[in-house]
Amino acid sequence: MTTAIHPTPTRLRALRGLFIGFLAFTAFVLSAAFVLSAAFLLAQPVHAQGKPGELRIGIQKSSALHTLQRATGSLQKKLQPLGVTVKWVEFPAGPQLLEGLNVGAVDVGYVGEAPPIFAQAAGAQFVYIGNDPASPRAEAIVVRKDSPIQSVAELKGKKVALNKGSNVHYLLARLVEKAGLKLSDLQVVYLPPADARAAFESKNVDAWVIWDPFLAAAEKQIGARVLADGTGAVNNHQYYLAQRDYAAKNPQVIQALFAASVEDGEWLKAHLKQAAAQIAPLQGLPVEVVELALQRQAFNVKPITPAVAADQQRIADTFFELKLIPKAIQVSDAVLVEAKH
Repeated sequence: MTTAIHPTPTRLRALRGLFIGFLAFTAFVLSAAFVLSAAFLLAQPVHAQGKPGELRIGIQKSSALHTLQRATGSLQKKLQPLGVTVKWVEFPAGPQLLEGLNVGAVDVGYVGEAPPIFAQAAGAQFVYIGNDPASPRAEAIVVRKDSPIQSVAELKGKKVALNKGSNVHYLLARLVEKAGLKLSDLQVVYLPPADARAAFESKNVDAWVIWDPFLAAAEKQIGARVLADGTGAVNNHQYYLAQRDYAAKNPQVIQALFAASVEDGEWLKAHLKQAAAQIAPLQGLPVEVVELALQRQAFNVKPITPAVAADQQRIADTFFELKLIPKAIQVSDAVLVEAKH
């Protein structure tokens, strides 16, 4: 069953008590959502074109690698020999980024597993061009440190908060299935991350399913205990998407984007503390939170393989079975032709 949590004095006090930097990050993201959504709806024609020689990249503030590339200009240096400049366009979350890609506001975007599935089901025009390696530990079910719950099976009848239609929705579905339960055996509460954390802290929900860096923040700041992460249940890939025409016409730009991202990702993993110190103030999060999140992420973009597409198809099929998307889709229809081989 699905329930809703209404504002209470306890919940409001919990929200005020959240770490200031974390809230500042969330407030920034939400304000960006309003500005960008308004801009796209009022100013962007469908299939708008960027400037010649400009690569417009849609990112989310939580994307550590792109935050670093944006700050250092490393990607711009890689693209300079091709006569291409970079324009970074920030989005609050994957669904808004996909909308920007669909209306032609960006050429390339970087999102998790779930948003492309919802976008494809809604008829959005895009193509998968690559993916980062699996990062199953970067999302998890957490409980409070003093919670008596010790296993996923013990969530039966409990209130579990998550962001509807996100990667963690699939994670919860897989984990409860492994525990011999169904989602209907739980009281699933749909809340965005900031509200979910408030409900979690004020004990209005029993567990929370969340991804990094929110996961890392909950562990470091309030001592949340990981009940189960994605290990052995999900892959948690991150995807590079593009307008189909752009990807087909600009293979050298895509290759340079991949090469720069692999190189920067290798540097990041080899200099984790230094990278976290650079990224943390840009994300508005404590260094130790960013460092923990980076430890669980992989950066080494590759073209989409049949195995990765099949994994994404399983998620799409699950979402259709759960009636989260209105129709069945074929992920392979949205995979760049060159990447299928």
